[in-house]
Amino acid sequence: MITLEQFDENDFKRLISWVDNEEMLVQFAGPLFSFPLTIGQLQEYKNDKNRHLFKVIGPDNHAIGHAELFQSDDEKMVRICRVLIGDKTKRGQGIGQQIINELLNISFVKLDKENVELNVYDWNTSAIKCYEKVGFAVNPNKRFQSEVNGSIWTAINMTIDKAHWRL
Repeated sequence: MITLEQFDENDFKRLISWVDNEEMLVQFAGPLFSFPLTIGQLQEYKNDKNRHLFKVIGPDNHAIGHAELFQSDDEKMVRICRVLIGDKTKRGQGIGQQIINELLNISFVKLDKENVELNVYDWNTSAIKCYEKVGFAVNPNKRFQSEVNGSIWTAINMTIDKAHWRL
């Protein structure tokens, strides 16, 4: 099992080490940061009061990832953002589903939100499958495109509401 703990300044260098190229940074963070990721960018990110930032603690009590909940102006909705299993040896083990379920628990139970959304690049099929297993569905009305090193990346939007979430 994983746990989520507050992300703070002591976690900056670890996160920077996990994001070692521009494509990885865009996949993880969208357009929020510029490469290379810096402590200054992370300090500004951490100071945003709309962001709930977490480090993911693995079963061995070591940080293995990062995750964020972003509270928009919509009082009933929260967005899952910037989910990363930084420890590559922990990928493909179902930890992503655990992270998403923990974030949904915080969203629906602690923050008392009705809806949660996220954006994911359409080519990231393993992440999409993870989100679908937890109960997310594609919102066909929302897509975003961005250019990354001369290629067009399309992000799809996925949503889940409290009634469809299975704890």
